[in-house]
Amino acid sequence: MSRALLIVDVQNDFTEEGALAVVGGDAVARGVTALLHEHAADYDVIIASRDWHDATGDNGGHFSEVPDYVDSWPVHCVAGTTGADYDPLLDTASVTHHVRKGQGKPAYSMFEGVTETDETVAAILSAHSVLTADVVGIATDHCVRASASDAIAHGVHVRILTDLVAGVGAESSAAALAELAHAGAELVPSADRRDAPAEGTAPAGSADVSDQPSDGSAE
Repeated sequence: MSRALLIVDVQNDFTEEGALAVVGGDAVARGVTALLHEHAADYDVIIASRDWHDATGDNGGHFSEVPDYVDSWPVHCVAGTTGADYDPLLDTASVTHHVRKGQGKPAYSMFEGVTETDETVAAILSAHSVLTADVVGIATDHCVRASASDAIAHGVHVRILTDLVAGVGAESSAAALAELAHAGAELVPSADRRDAPAEGTAPAGSADVSDQPSDGSAE
């Protein structure tokens, strides 16, 4: 059974001091790096996504000078800028595939992006016969939610590593995790990832959805 790790948007503009900083973003970067240093070999595929928005235009209404922080946002993660780079606390040496999304249009799920060779996440997972995926990154209530939902729709059994995600708001993050759990995802602390069952509900010890990071700003 092949397993994937999906790392969603751990970028400078979404971590502390970024254009759309999420509180706890740097901690996610550190935690994912620790996971990779200790357990990268447990994964057959490691995919990391980044917002990679065009420098010109509003990217299909995604950028706005008067954003509503629901469908429109301040300028962020512009292709080739420091804000679009991975957070320096994230060690990407073990990443097997780098995905860019949102090029000229809104894109929340990593499944909407492509690699530099135009591979989609769905195609990568299928090519490697991935049946299960652990999902980490930013933001719980936006791009993590969308990416995990698409992974479930692709037929992959999803586990959210609850200490390795950070969200914009407490209520919206809790709602996103509850939605994902209802759709079949497990909510598992990274320390328990090896012991988690392959199917079914979250095991005892999983983090409560109300205890997730909050008070950030990322899309």
